[in-house]
Amino acid sequence: MFKSLEERGVLSTRQHDALPELCTALNKSAKYMLEHLEQQMITAAFFDQLTLLTLGPQLRGGANVQKGSSAISQVFDVVYQIVNASVIRLEPRCIELKNNSGRTIYIQFSADPDIVIREELAPETYRNLVAIEVKGGQDYSNIHNRVGEAEKSHQKAKKDGYIECWTVVNVDRIDIEMARKESPATNKFYRISELLNQTSAEYRDFSLQILSIAGI
Repeated sequence: MFKSLEERGVLSTRQHDALPELCTALNKSAKYMLEHLEQQMITAAFFDQLTLLTLGPQLRGGANVQKGSSAISQVFDVVYQIVNASVIRLEPRCIELKNNSGRTIYIQFSADPDIVIREELAPETYRNLVAIEVKGGQDYSNIHNRVGEAEKSHQKAKKDGYIECWTVVNVDRIDIEMARKESPATNKFYRISELLNQTSAEYRDFSLQILSIAGI
């Protein structure tokens, strides 16, 4: 009877009247489950996986979103480590720094693309420097779709005036030549595993590009 509430967010009078009973039943089930788990099993990661086991394939989309968010956060952290010395303000979704010319640079989470770097020219006036699209999926067979998604995002970013468009993937075996053909709007491709390795050539290039474009 709660299907419309779950799928469409519609709460009927009948559903509203039955909510206390639903909550009681759910809490009893949760209590029973917790009482039968070992203490060391009760972790955030365990409950993330538990949803997949109990509710099945319909929740895999949510898991994929979580993987994507995790990958974006990893790239964001790499960028922070690179610019750390010039940071003047750090928030969960935004890094603010001063460059060598005294201008303010913002590195931010964004909806589409995932991470953007912008220079403030005047209050509420920005120069769009870099758009970074992060594809966190690890399934090699789906890499063509991910590169295609990145291309759509970067075409939009180019229209918005971004100078550089970068794509970061979570698949080590990516064919870069193939990727360049399928996403001509991407100026540079990077792999997450390489960006997490500070001795790699890709990390060095990524770092130098960030420092140069940010002007620090």
